[in-house]
Amino acid sequence: MPTPPSPAAVLAAFAAGLRFDAIPEAVVRKTEDLLVDWFGSAVAGHGARPVETITAFALAMGPAAAAGCDVPAAGPSEVIVRRDFTSPYLAAMANAAASHVAEQDDVHNGSVFHPATVVFPAALAVAQALGASGQQLLAACVAGYEVGIRVGEFLGRSHYKVFHTTGTAGTLAAAAAVGNLLGLSPAQMQHAFGSAGTQSAGLWEFLRTAADSKQLHTAHAAAAGLMAAYLARDGFTGAADIFTGPQGMAAGMSTDADPARLTDRLGTRWATAETSFKYHASCRHTHPAADALLQVMQANQLKPADLARVVTHVHQGAIDVLGPVVKPATVHQSKFSMGTVLALVARFGHAGLSEFDRHFDDAETRALCERITMALDAEVDAAYPQRWIGKVTVTTTDGRVLQGRVDEPKGDPGNTLSRAEITAKVLQLAAFSGGAQAAEMQVAVDALWGVADWPKVGALLGPRG
Repeated sequence: MPTPPSPAAVLAAFAAGLRFDAIPEAVVRKTEDLLVDWFGSAVAGHGARPVETITAFALAMGPAAAAGCDVPAAGPSEVIVRRDFTSPYLAAMANAAASHVAEQDDVHNGSVFHPATVVFPAALAVAQALGASGQQLLAACVAGYEVGIRVGEFLGRSHYKVFHTTGTAGTLAAAAAVGNLLGLSPAQMQHAFGSAGTQSAGLWEFLRTAADSKQLHTAHAAAAGLMAAYLARDGFTGAADIFTGPQGMAAGMSTDADPARLTDRLGTRWATAETSFKYHASCRHTHPAADALLQVMQANQLKPADLARVVTHVHQGAIDVLGPVVKPATVHQSKFSMGTVLALVARFGHAGLSEFDRHFDDAETRALCERITMALDAEVDAAYPQRWIGKVTVTTTDGRVLQGRVDEPKGDPGNTLSRAEITAKVLQLAAFSGGAQAAEMQVAVDALWGVADWPKVGALLGPRG
């Protein structure tokens, strides 16, 4: 009896063979939504110091710089925050860094993975270089989402305690998207997975000192996945069983890996459609509690001064990621502080970019932050990561004890953003960063809603006026 193919082989065959016509219309529409949402986050990276540093490095490594020229030569692929062009590899790197700094990019709950920030930069850069159609771009991105989400689910909760899944699973997601665009065979795609998996990286330790590593995680994942696919096209081999081999990803990165998740209902369960949008500009682990607190405050007409104590009932993953951030020193680090996020939500009804930028460290926010704690909750922890339940207990200054609960935070598939809300969000992101004018962003967004009809993928933004 022949040996059944490995999960790596099955997943590689799916990613290599996926074509636009096989994707349900609802999934195509969701992918368009995700693309537009990602575009806003990419523009929002304009001017952020870590993004500008990585982008400057990428452009300095371009072909003109290597030849001793002062101005980078135009390549085929767009660097969104600079309105410049370079190689696909370097454009993917820069755009992936840019789209993860505002903390407004999407997230898949079950895998605890941010697909957009690694899939779209790599796929867009290659589609522009190849002159691929909009349908080819969308199909490649769905392949990237489906692979990356399943790899994140396969690696499990133990992996996320130490590793930033977007940096690890994201490398495989980028390889799948680019490999699909390059027309890799199933065998070549499996080699690409092997090369991507051996480069997958990203550790949470950076949060303790407000380091810039989170942008490096996505930049590296998008670029390394792209490289793995191109190498495989040219005959470069990778580990055949990078997932479950004795010295593969599960062995080195997880204690609860589940290989069945790698091939779970491929072609019938479209994990892309399960992806959530971010409403608040913060770590997604803060969103359920933020929405539950808002529910209590609105139902009882509370003001920030009425809050004597707020206990957020959370899953262990939230404690693992948010717990190390005790006194946030920067805007970005404050987005990983449960106390800061809920303080801003209590004060302004929303923890958006402007609220963080202006108020993350002022006296009223700090005072509120000290009244907010996290407590492990058995129900919430058991449901995670498939469901991210928000529960809070609010004690008021007049002695009332109030309970709040949200089963689907704003942005989840059952409580999603409309296209009008996505458009408004994208325009706000661009306005905040100054990365593009409102009129040109509106033109770009209007065009992106019709990406499936594009005969050729070109630049998303024109030269800066």
